[in-house]
Amino acid sequence: MKPKSNKKKNHVPIRINALFLSVFLLFSILVLRLGYVQIVKGEEYKRNAYLTENVTTKLDAPRGKMFDAQYRVVVDNEPVFSITYTRTREADTEKRHDIAKKLSELITKETEDLTDRDKKDYFIFLNEKVMKERITASEEKKTPPNELYDLMLKKVTQEDIESLTESQLEVLAIKSEMDRGYTLSPQRIKIGATQKEIAMISEHLPELEGIDIKPDAERSYPFKESFRDVFGQVKQIPKARMDYYTIRGNDRNDMVGTSFLEEQYESVLRGTKTKIKYVTDKKGNPVGDPVEEEGARGSDLVLTVDMNLQQKVESVIEEKLKEAIRGKYAYDNKQLDSAYVVMMDPYTGEILSMAAKEYDRSSGKFKDIPFGNIYHSYAMGSTVKGATVLTGLQEGVVSSQTIINDAPLTFGDGRKLKSHENMGAVDAVEALERSSNIYMWHIAMRLSGYDYANKRFNDHKVNEAFEILRNSYSQFGLGVPTGIDLPSEATGYNTGVSNELSQAMFFSIGQFDTYTPMQMAQYVATIANGGLRMQPHLLKEVREPSIDPNKLGKLLYRFEPNVLNKIEMNQNDIKVVQKGFHEVMNGKNGTAAWIFKDKEYNPAGKTGTAEVDKKTGLYNKTLIGYAPYDNPEVAFAVIVPDIREGYTNNEIGEGILDAYFSMKKEGISTKQETEQKQKEKEPR
Repeated sequence: MKPKSNKKKNHVPIRINALFLSVFLLFSILVLRLGYVQIVKGEEYKRNAYLTENVTTKLDAPRGKMFDAQYRVVVDNEPVFSITYTRTREADTEKRHDIAKKLSELITKETEDLTDRDKKDYFIFLNEKVMKERITASEEKKTPPNELYDLMLKKVTQEDIESLTESQLEVLAIKSEMDRGYTLSPQRIKIGATQKEIAMISEHLPELEGIDIKPDAERSYPFKESFRDVFGQVKQIPKARMDYYTIRGNDRNDMVGTSFLEEQYESVLRGTKTKIKYVTDKKGNPVGDPVEEEGARGSDLVLTVDMNLQQKVESVIEEKLKEAIRGKYAYDNKQLDSAYVVMMDPYTGEILSMAAKEYDRSSGKFKDIPFGNIYHSYAMGSTVKGATVLTGLQEGVVSSQTIINDAPLTFGDGRKLKSHENMGAVDAVEALERSSNIYMWHIAMRLSGYDYANKRFNDHKVNEAFEILRNSYSQFGLGVPTGIDLPSEATGYNTGVSNELSQAMFFSIGQFDTYTPMQMAQYVATIANGGLRMQPHLLKEVREPSIDPNKLGKLLYRFEPNVLNKIEMNQNDIKVVQKGFHEVMNGKNGTAAWIFKDKEYNPAGKTGTAEVDKKTGLYNKTLIGYAPYDNPEVAFAVIVPDIREGYTNNEIGEGILDAYFSMKKEGISTKQETEQKQKEKEPR
């Protein structure tokens, strides 16, 4: 038998050898390549890696919008173009100054925000040689090197500052903005550039290293000046508050809310920034294309204020102030006339309107000053008598049945004190209805331990009377923060404590301490709702930004009514004051019945007059109230300071209540309309 052939078998080793050879060759090539990269090119790659770094810059996203209680846009974002400067590491002070000088010839830049320190620094920059010569050799020898510049600053005179021209100040204003920026972070030089400025800059861009024109957003106000001050301002972070914001994660060139609602709700309104990631060389120049992560607009605020009501209230104030200025009660030597109004829901604390106007007689124009309702304080006169009566009832120095003879009081030193008329026997309700000073003074005297019948102190505790009255008033929000959701508020002027009985008596009728209009609104709302001091607030809801302008975003937060405290008074005693307030506006002897008695909305309230100056005959005229009496839905305070005797306070009160209830009569009530619109726009 012939042996089998081995030809087929011999093919296997040949293929394996070929495979091994291929692998060997590929491995050899890889080793050679790695050797080339590591040995020949290693230093070059290492040097290139060292010369590059990753830089991330951020651009502000549009802020959230604001809506009124009826979901009308009141603060929006208007597309504009901003002039920006992107700083590189090579751009030293001299170079930035040259660019600022060229840019100042192409744009206008406001200079009012420049400080004296800014101007001194700039004067030294422009006149360094002159300033060094002002330092004597002796001064230079005694001054440490790190303090020489401070010494130079002291040598800059007011005359030096005033020598800076307008064009130089404009250059300084531009350069100051440029100096604030980070490397590779666009810094706004001017927001809202005009078409002419854009065209001029575009033409000269090659000469303006780092200057660019970028799309941006600026706040716009569909209702113009109405309530605008309370919406607040958006600006670049002020130098004085730089640490505050940077600690909270802001960048130095951020646009932030710097006042009122914009500041209060900065964290809500601020959007998520767009991030741009660059690879740069060590000179700060970009290498390759940047990678962008898109940001998002901030959340939206829905406010409690109804702008239709707000504008009607503003119109009422203007109309009634004009009538007062033209009328027989006008005071010719006055330059400014003003009036303040706060309207709020007594059960929720929602601010429905917060309006104030100031009339400048020299210009003949009105100015909106709604912030005056939380910052300006006045002696409020008899409007505080509700709190005085409740204090007397609480302390047991009077009861609801206590009758006091309203007749002039005489004292040992010959002084006579009386009400605006002799009323005879009055109880607590009638004392409020007719605004009896005598009744309040007897409460103050009894709290002070003074026996009027025998003209002597049984127990001298005038200081204690002050403390009792002030502590009692504070339960209503008088003399303490109201808690309104704004960055700050005034609490009025605490005049302190006196040992004089007469001062305690004047305290009891509202002519000692001062209070803000907002405090007065909170006080009367507390009486209206039966004793709950509600936190006043302007925020109603926070919502996600909506892409569809005709729909609301998803509800993120709703402000729930917040009870700050419950007053320590018996409900029956509160009803006594409520009845007295009702009689003020409806009783036969009510001080405001002549104007309110026949109103369908059945109001309750209290008038007040506080003497400001006997020589000029000026008074603060005030009115607080609520309506309807049996089921309050609106509480209000009206203050007309520094006016001659008259009824402007009552006339404004009538006008704003008429406006509120006429809006309700026209269709659906404010609350129902809001709820209906909310359901229609709610995302499904």
